[in-house]
Amino acid sequence: MSKPLTDQEKRKQISVRGLAGVENVADLKTNFNRHLHFTLVKDRNVSTKRDYYFALAHTVRDHLVGRWIRTQQHYYEKDPKRVYYLSLEFYMGRTLQNTMVNLALENACDEAIYQLGLDMEELQDMEEDAGLGNGGLGRLAACFLDSMATLGLAAYGYGIRYEFGIFNQKIVQGWQVEEADDWLRYGNPWEKARPEYMRPVHFYGRVEHHPDGVKWVDTQVVLALPYDTPVPGYRNNIVNTMRLWSAKAPCEFHLKDFNVGGYIQAVLDKNLAENISRVLYPNDNFFEGKELRLKQEYFVVAATLQDIVRRFKASKFGSTEVVRMDLTKLPDKVAIQLNDTHPAMAIPELMRILMDDEKLSWETAWDITVRTCAYTNHTVLPEALERWPVDLFQHLLPRHLAIIYEINRRHMERIAALYPADFDRLRRMSLIEEGGQKKINMAHLCIVGSHAVNGVAQIHSNIIKDTVFKDFYEVDPQKFQNKTNGITPRRWLVMCNPGLAEVIAERIGEDYIRDLSQLKNLLKFLDDDALIRDIAKVKQENKMKFAVQLEEQYKVKINPNSMFDVHVKRIHEYKRQLLNCLHIIALYNRIKKEPNKAWTPRTIMIGGKAAPGYHTAKMIIKLITAIGEVVNNDSVVGDRLKVIFLENYKVTLAEKVIPAADLSEQISTAGTEASGTGNMKFMLNGALTIGTMDGANVEMAEEAGEENLFIFGMRVEDVDALDKKGYDAMEYYNRIPELKQVMDQISSGFFSPEEPDQFKDIVNMLMHHDRFKVFADYEDYIKCQDKVSALYKNTKEWTKKVIHNIAGCGKFSSDRTISQYAREIWGMEPSLEKIAAPDDTH
Repeated sequence: MSKPLTDQEKRKQISVRGLAGVENVADLKTNFNRHLHFTLVKDRNVSTKRDYYFALAHTVRDHLVGRWIRTQQHYYEKDPKRVYYLSLEFYMGRTLQNTMVNLALENACDEAIYQLGLDMEELQDMEEDAGLGNGGLGRLAACFLDSMATLGLAAYGYGIRYEFGIFNQKIVQGWQVEEADDWLRYGNPWEKARPEYMRPVHFYGRVEHHPDGVKWVDTQVVLALPYDTPVPGYRNNIVNTMRLWSAKAPCEFHLKDFNVGGYIQAVLDKNLAENISRVLYPNDNFFEGKELRLKQEYFVVAATLQDIVRRFKASKFGSTEVVRMDLTKLPDKVAIQLNDTHPAMAIPELMRILMDDEKLSWETAWDITVRTCAYTNHTVLPEALERWPVDLFQHLLPRHLAIIYEINRRHMERIAALYPADFDRLRRMSLIEEGGQKKINMAHLCIVGSHAVNGVAQIHSNIIKDTVFKDFYEVDPQKFQNKTNGITPRRWLVMCNPGLAEVIAERIGEDYIRDLSQLKNLLKFLDDDALIRDIAKVKQENKMKFAVQLEEQYKVKINPNSMFDVHVKRIHEYKRQLLNCLHIIALYNRIKKEPNKAWTPRTIMIGGKAAPGYHTAKMIIKLITAIGEVVNNDSVVGDRLKVIFLENYKVTLAEKVIPAADLSEQISTAGTEASGTGNMKFMLNGALTIGTMDGANVEMAEEAGEENLFIFGMRVEDVDALDKKGYDAMEYYNRIPELKQVMDQISSGFFSPEEPDQFKDIVNMLMHHDRFKVFADYEDYIKCQDKVSALYKNTKEWTKKVIHNIAGCGKFSSDRTISQYAREIWGMEPSLEKIAAPDDTH
């Protein structure tokens, strides 16, 4: 029998990783040693693993630089329309391996590092995640950057270079503890500071009216220092830019008015200004109206718009002499996409620039602004919608408040003309919410100030038009669109699951990586036993590899033949991790009751962060870990059921757990998850989905065939009907004995013997004020889980469903999503053409 291949030997055989030419490998080794010596000033005998990682990162980065410069030069020459994706979050994860994949350098680097006597995976593990996001919204922005570069769009991601990203989560005695994410501690080899493009941003002050226009005076200035990160397309030699702003105090900061002895304090006070880019707010789907957050939102917008206008004026317009001064042409050359309402200040800020600086009339400025801006809505949860107090605005951004009032005055005038004397409609549609304290509704500002408004899955876009923004849809139906989210198949298949990517490429070729719709060609092989075997084998290998890591970290013996049942996402009541908990306990009780029955073994993994101020979410984590304590130490249950809380879930952990998952849990209450994108990642990586008809699950069922997903629970119509009737949790509790037993165990302290009423808040919420109706879907969920267990016993039939799912994934590429944004919102045409590489002479 031949000796099993090492990971390195296996990787070498994977064609999607690029060719390892001899000269290529020799060059890489030379450059690696050069960087170790000259960039890091280290000798091999005193170098650490981190030094080797930095040397490799710089070596790979060298391959980006020529392409980066050439791409930007190409845009300057051709002067295409440019798209600016504005987001307060970019959840990028690690950059090294993604860059090697997109540049086709993976096998060559692998070989070079191997020949140098080093371990590639160990070096990759030295890189810190760029955790500049909370979850779906920030990760979507990252996938979009990859697709925009791959599709040859002249695109720029603009955001904030947070010094501290999403916190690291530690679990201590079953509770979440947060620690600061000091991701820049050792430096970031992928960014380049650009002090020459530093921009001033103004705050506070007051507004003066002059004959020649309006002036915003006596402001405090903070400088925005840009850091650029290259964004390579997939093997097309295009490298776009993500520009993140960092806050710097100006040199004169407070120093002009220091008195004797005040100099030291004045220098120390520079921190106050620089705090703007210090830390990411760790809330997902929740609005916290803090002044520092509003400062962050305006900071990114003001710096970015100056950059956009500068680039618009300076770019070639047929000849070098022409400097473009006519801003009426801005919408022909610039598209601005607002990722949720967080960058909504772009609308009044662009108005301010056009009127106060460029001296255009209101009508002209407004026409330009609306044609330039477009808004993506990401949630319908009321607690997530941004509503800023007017008095905070008055204090921080007085000029913008005046502009918003005028936008609203004209908007109200238009609505009143369309609906005379309909005062209730005027109140509902106003940008200003009257009441205790006046608030600005940022979603209303975005809808009025944009030419396109989109939801992120078909069902979500429909809900927006039918309910939340119904009034606006009736007035401007042409504005409303759908753009179902997608994920990049480069990171979420080729990079994280090369074994599966190769099995697919062996059957249908490699082109699907650029055109994921080609996955439907797998259906021709549905009855091919070899494909079925290969797909099951790759999954088993991924599970074995992940199981080793789990056992190391959690000291729990994992049965690699058990079903890996995975529920990873931010912890939130609407995502219903509690419904999963109820199933775990019910399963535990059944095994205890009939220990000799042939149960389908499961390893249930739940992971995700809770916002630090979200008490219920933190209690949910404690409950999961408490259930794990009981279940995992019960010898009667043995290896038939294990429960693991995955600590510190982040992009890099997702890249490991998703390829190893058998079952994907997507169980939000219908009508609450706008889209979801983790659901798509599991589908692409050969897991089956148990889920509600919510978000993109609906379209996944449409694409793969509903019979190939485990769909359960209320539909949106059922939820609405139950709301009308009145949801009574006690009715389910009293009617379903198994549910009653589970709830009684939680409330009696079965899982918290030291503190019997530990979970009283959770029990009370579930029984008396559960907005997300966990009990209403309990019965159907349990029945559906029984079907899952039954099918898992039949590997061949299970794997056939997996193939249907992978084959139905084409729609969920972010390449498709971005092509639709480009054509239907931005007025740009995507292209799969390569541009010449820097070393091409022709």
